[in-house]
Amino acid sequence: MFENGQQVTVETADGNESASSFDLRFSQVKALLQKEFGDTAFRSWIAPIDAVSCTAGTLTLAVPTRFIRDWVKSHYADRIRSLWTQHFGAVARVEIGISGKKADKPAVSAAHAGVAYETPVIANENAAKDAAAADFSVALDPRYTFENFVTGSSNEFAYAAARKIADNEKVSFNPLFLQGGVGLGKTHLMHAIAHTARASGRKVAYMSAEKFMYDFVRALRFQDTMAFKARFRSVDVLMIDDIQFICGKDATQEEFFHTFNSLIDQGKQIVISADQSPADMSGLEERLRSRLSMGLVAAIHPTTYELRLGILQSKCAQMKRNLPQDVLEFLAQKVASNVRELEGALNRLIAHAELVNRPVTVDTAQDLLADILRANDRRTTIEDIQRKVCEHYGIRLADMHSPRRARPVARPRQLAMYLCKQLTTHSLPEIGRKFGGRDHTTIIHGVRKIEELLAGDPVLRDDLESLKKAIAA
Repeated sequence: MFENGQQVTVETADGNESASSFDLRFSQVKALLQKEFGDTAFRSWIAPIDAVSCTAGTLTLAVPTRFIRDWVKSHYADRIRSLWTQHFGAVARVEIGISGKKADKPAVSAAHAGVAYETPVIANENAAKDAAAADFSVALDPRYTFENFVTGSSNEFAYAAARKIADNEKVSFNPLFLQGGVGLGKTHLMHAIAHTARASGRKVAYMSAEKFMYDFVRALRFQDTMAFKARFRSVDVLMIDDIQFICGKDATQEEFFHTFNSLIDQGKQIVISADQSPADMSGLEERLRSRLSMGLVAAIHPTTYELRLGILQSKCAQMKRNLPQDVLEFLAQKVASNVRELEGALNRLIAHAELVNRPVTVDTAQDLLADILRANDRRTTIEDIQRKVCEHYGIRLADMHSPRRARPVARPRQLAMYLCKQLTTHSLPEIGRKFGGRDHTTIIHGVRKIEELLAGDPVLRDDLESLKKAIAA
């Protein structure tokens, strides 16, 4: 552990061992992370991490500041746990403390050091020019460029719209609203737009909706709202990721609404991303829903087999690594949930090949990726949900597709729609087609009706929990 900023004991899951041996293990993990995430991310976030101990199924790490701790916890902790488990023995979780030591290279500006919700100043060749925007933007991932984005039928529309905005072409839509599930490429496209727009000299502010809210709350606390308004409204391109975070947060929505209007009036570009379309988001003020819908809503759909194979081939080329074609085809077929999980599976295979110095085969992949493959094999389907709901309420499967509106049929059908929205990655039109070709607005109505009833109906809440358990079994 750390005492007065000094490392004093080291214990691993295998028992006591020397500090140098333990540090060597963790430095090997850091080397793999550097290959995976690149030199920029390594210098800012991974290099400052110290290994403290590994005991009782917990790998304990330490970093110099609260902000680095929060960033590492959000972005790297799961991968660190996975790599350590894979190569040095199982750990159930990663704990990150603050060592109090000074980082070799601060990841945040001196003015913001130690503030958990602040973000790092952007390193930028035009730093002086972009300082007004950069001091409140998040760091961009150097891997997330248009050149590294693989297109297919599921994302080519969103890609084309993003490219037009990034290249500063005149567009008839504002805002651009990128909508899609987890790990399908929204954030990649957002970073790519920001990289390209900045390179052309435009001021770009890119951040999560969560950070927008935290900065707004901080401005209120320190009575600095005028400066907050001025910096957001002086940019050329405002980009907000995961806008669904501000749903239900009235004061933040109010401020964003006025910022939105001001930038639109000035002819500035706005780019938004979310896991749902504006029409589907509950807790969003109607006037803001209207503004977000007034531009172009570009959906990114679940990947196809061909797109997943292309992504794997592109990733191998970027990393200058070769895996047999049959292994890549196996991954593309079996890991269909999202691109993030697909890339994680590929990284695991490449790391294994480098560490044991043995070629990867399909059999090797099946062994190394058993947990990921099991998870993908048991993905919940719409048909699974419909069957379980019908069994629970004693109705026929045909009732899920019928036009009957009697409550004994309509309520279970709406509950099935709600569960499909919650437990699958299917879009609303796809869900509608599985419920007798219903329109997506019907699905939205059914979902919202269940949400309203759950607030005051304990019996329905019990039914919902029972159904979730039955579906997961």
